[in-house]
Amino acid sequence: MTIEILVPDLPESVADATVATWHKKPGDAVERDEVLVDIETDKVVLEVPAPEAGVLEAIIEEEGATVLSKQLIAKLNPGAVAGEPTPDKTEAAEASPDKRHTASLTEETSDALSPAVRRLLAEHSLDAGQVKGTGVGGRITREDIEAHLANAKSAPATAASPSVDAPAAARSQKRVPMTRLRKTVANRLLEAKNSTAMLTTFNEVNMKPIMDLRKQYKDQFEERHGIRLGFMSFYVKAVTEALKRFPEVNASIDGDDIVYHNYFDISMAVSTPRGLVTPVLKDCDTLGFSEIEKGIKELAIKGRDGKLTVDELMGGNFTITNGGVFGSLMSTPIINPPQSAILGMHKIQDRPMAVDGKVEILPMMYLALSYDHRLIDGRESVGFLVTIKELLEDPARLLLDV
Repeated sequence: MTIEILVPDLPESVADATVATWHKKPGDAVERDEVLVDIETDKVVLEVPAPEAGVLEAIIEEEGATVLSKQLIAKLNPGAVAGEPTPDKTEAAEASPDKRHTASLTEETSDALSPAVRRLLAEHSLDAGQVKGTGVGGRITREDIEAHLANAKSAPATAASPSVDAPAAARSQKRVPMTRLRKTVANRLLEAKNSTAMLTTFNEVNMKPIMDLRKQYKDQFEERHGIRLGFMSFYVKAVTEALKRFPEVNASIDGDDIVYHNYFDISMAVSTPRGLVTPVLKDCDTLGFSEIEKGIKELAIKGRDGKLTVDELMGGNFTITNGGVFGSLMSTPIINPPQSAILGMHKIQDRPMAVDGKVEILPMMYLALSYDHRLIDGRESVGFLVTIKELLEDPARLLLDV
């Protein structure tokens, strides 16, 4: 009896999905709950496991195909052993000439490179002809590229002697399709630029008090809570307190209405191999420093591994993006619709500052608040940013709620 492998139920806000990567080939043995294929949506990557142990009999939808919820994508022969003929294979051998012709066309089509493979080739500046394919019909798989790169690293480098008559290196380019996530992010950012009256206001904060506090208590904090004390917990705490004082920043526009949120769900911009995602840390007003640090670390790991759920990406009233981890000194972040504002944190850099009539070298960081001027006026935006600055420069106020 053949088991049909179907696309999982997609969220209501997701119309369709793309077959991203097949981890098994037809004829491969699979174990129960072993991941067969990754299905990529606009928001997350869904893993489709094998419902039973057996042999993957056939792949109906190849990598790159657009699929709908509950659509048939593969067939599994439960209890079978790899290498043994299955009833379906026997029927295929006895199929009519028309069916055999259709199968041959399918094999020819499978020679095309999948989107995941094309992305890997582009990332490592490889030509498809350089990699030996071990997939069905000689198709190149992700494992083939990884093996090729490993062999290239282990092989001794030989310097080629320059030749006067050698032709100039050929100019080339590669075309790689955008992932669904990248296309979605591009559309949302364009929508934010075109549909909001976006302005950005700047300030700077002296990070020395927080750095001194971390230096004094980081060992005790990690020993007690099992997590490092980073800067993000201070940022989240300061933003949460500022949102309480300026409810307009914690609101959003819905048609002709303003929706004020009485909860504090903060999105964290996370860069992943698939693109930018903004997982949400919920109910930040009820979380302590250690809970915030653990929550951020968990979301970051899930984002890196493509394990974020739709629920973890939904909602969020305000976004924090930290370009400082990449060395950005100053930027103007773009609002994450339907939110009304986003805070950009940047690189901490020593600069000469005037303090009580004297010049001191202090670790300074620029803050940038981009906001929707349709909802937030200059007074609220500047007051919000100044509040964050004051709380970060005197972190004891975060604990005393003053």
